Amino acid sequence: MAYSEEKIKVPRFNEESGFYTTKKRSKMMSKIRGKNTKPEMLFRRALWAKGVRYRVDSKSLPGRPDLSIKKYKLAIFIDGEFWHGYNWDERKKTLKSNREFWIPKIERNMQRDREVNAQLEDLDFTVFRFWETEIKTNLKTCINDVMVYIDIGGINGA
Repeated sequence: MAYSEEKIKVPRFNEESGFYTTKKRSKMMSKIRGKNTKPEMLFRRALWAKGVRYRVDSKSLPGRPDLSIKKYKLAIFIDGEFWHGYNWDERKKTLKSNREFWIPKIERNMQRDREVNAQLEDLDFTVFRFWETEIKTNLKTCINDVMVYIDIGGINGA
């Protein structure tokens, strides 16, 4: 594997380590979904409507892409802005509480994304990563990007 970077250590999130969470915060965090999010569902429906068939959360691929099309060696991720570090240099400054947990946590997520991209590329997969906001505001452009790749890959050409 070509990619190697020292793994970022994320401290445990517990009160003994000085991290404090309220019941309200805990309830909010429990509502966060890891799959079948609204942007993911929008993207899947639009891709399906174009006649593209795909797998969801394929366990056989590194990083379990949100969508994968093995025929075209294509992996698609739809990343949440907070969890995957959108505009991280600016956003990091705005974190107010539990910074000693959240900064390494998000940076480790970003590092893992790079590792997963490299692993998929080693398997000759093309990786698309879209931000949730891109899906919400420019769904047609995101779908078009995938369709152009598939058309070049041979769905309509061969």
